[in-house]
Amino acid sequence: MSGFKHVTVLLHEAVDGLDVDPNGTYVDATLGGGGHTTEILKRIDKGHLYSFDQDEEAISYNQQHLRQYVENDKLTLIHDNFRNIKVALADQGISKIDGIVYDLGVSSPQFDEAGRGFSYRFEAHLDMRMDQDNPVDAWKVINEWPYEKLVRIFYRYGEEKFSKQIARRIERTREDHPINTTTDLVTLIKEAIPAAARRHGGHPAKKVFQAVRIAVNDELSALEDSLEQSLELLAVGGRISVITFQSLEDRLVKTMFKEKASLPELPPNLPVIPKELQPKYKLITRKPIIPNEDELADNHRAHSAKLRIIERTKI
Repeated sequence: MSGFKHVTVLLHEAVDGLDVDPNGTYVDATLGGGGHTTEILKRIDKGHLYSFDQDEEAISYNQQHLRQYVENDKLTLIHDNFRNIKVALADQGISKIDGIVYDLGVSSPQFDEAGRGFSYRFEAHLDMRMDQDNPVDAWKVINEWPYEKLVRIFYRYGEEKFSKQIARRIERTREDHPINTTTDLVTLIKEAIPAAARRHGGHPAKKVFQAVRIAVNDELSALEDSLEQSLELLAVGGRISVITFQSLEDRLVKTMFKEKASLPELPPNLPVIPKELQPKYKLITRKPIIPNEDELADNHRAHSAKLRIIERTKI
């Protein structure tokens, strides 16, 4: 597990954004390599942190890595998907929190460990599951999902403009033999995309691999479910920091935060907005915070990162 090296993007900005109360109750929804968890732990005194991850490897690694905090009863590690956050915290006797951080980047170890099948750079069985108990893996998606469903996920989750051509190529190939490895899939994608389009815009398989990963792990609806629960769990003055790495997630976070911080539809000519109609939340970031030049130079995965923060202002 020493391979769990993960450079945390926007680490200080995200934790600074929580405005940590040393005696508060906090949540790290995406434990990963423990970057945000460690930074929050440095700032709490009598407070407590609950850190979630659906990946057993992340939990095992941090059980060792952060053992002193677990033993000192400052940290509880929870092996669960963050879409179950409300129930999992209720099991710990927690119904209100002072802050929560989400880092939605896939941990570097998941990409770099060839056997997990997340990366188009390594040959591996098509897997891409963040939770190893998940019955749906990338092999099932590519070999069993119908053409129409493949087109939809490639277009929606990968914003891939050659979705139909790629899905058609996959459909024809699997009629003859199964598509078993990441390399098999990369080859098919390259064959389906016109040569001129392959020459620019990054690796030709990047968008499809992103789309399949999101579909396998049901990432967007899990995020929506989790954020709804977290917004409810926040105590007055509590904050949520969310770091996204792709446009679909950022759009979802931006829309949800804007809805929560906006006034409802009001009758025309209302001279004063009644107190009960005032929004319960306010945006701390009108525009997202992005990494500085130094961070961009140090970490190529930082380039698409955006941080958005919201605060609860009343019950």
